[in-house]
Amino acid sequence: MLSDQQLTDFNHQCETLEPKDILALCIERMTNIAIAFSGAEDVVLIAMASRIKPDIPIFTLDTGRLHPETYRFIEKVREHYGVEIELLSPDAVKLGEMVKAKGLFSFYEDGHEECCGIRKIEPLQRYLAGVDGWITGQRRDQSPTRAQLPIAQYDMTFSTDSHRVTKFSPLANWSLQQVWDYMRMFDVPFNELHKSGFISIGCEPCTRAIQPGQHERVGRWWWEEATQKECGLHIENID
Repeated sequence: MLSDQQLTDFNHQCETLEPKDILALCIERMTNIAIAFSGAEDVVLIAMASRIKPDIPIFTLDTGRLHPETYRFIEKVREHYGVEIELLSPDAVKLGEMVKAKGLFSFYEDGHEECCGIRKIEPLQRYLAGVDGWITGQRRDQSPTRAQLPIAQYDMTFSTDSHRVTKFSPLANWSLQQVWDYMRMFDVPFNELHKSGFISIGCEPCTRAIQPGQHERVGRWWWEEATQKECGLHIENID
């Protein structure tokens, strides 16, 4: 675990470094650490990590509502890099109770928080109880809620009094263009939905393609305000 001063020094040091060097430092400073995988940015991190620590743990949230293309994408990444990807699933009992009481699309009426809480937050909470840190593909230019994203921070959502979790975002300073430039340069696999106008890809009912010139997060939870476009995995760290 990094002390408060070490965290401050780490952020100061990393502001001028390239993501691959930040990632190397993350892995060097914290051995019990894993990469969260879902989108293009995360595969960039896997590609970089494959040259630093090929056996780093990788996990993804299988909400049960992902696009078919996303499931094929997971397998493509697994085969391309020869890595294991652990799928985290929601609690079947809690999920069944919610669906029985409210149906499959209640989030259109009362917001996405409850559904994301069961399908994403709780499975991740269980997983992060066993690691000291996790690495995400978040960037500062992804949305208004992420504009002040630190490269490293104590994760207020998933830390407890007895177990502090640190979250690292090596791509915080990169733009979407830089992500895709890297992917093309190193032939990084990508989700086929990107060819159809999908930029930020989540669950099928809550994601749609966007028009040219629109911000990448417009297609996520499009029926809600821009300042609410977080599933809960990160929101307490950026309020």
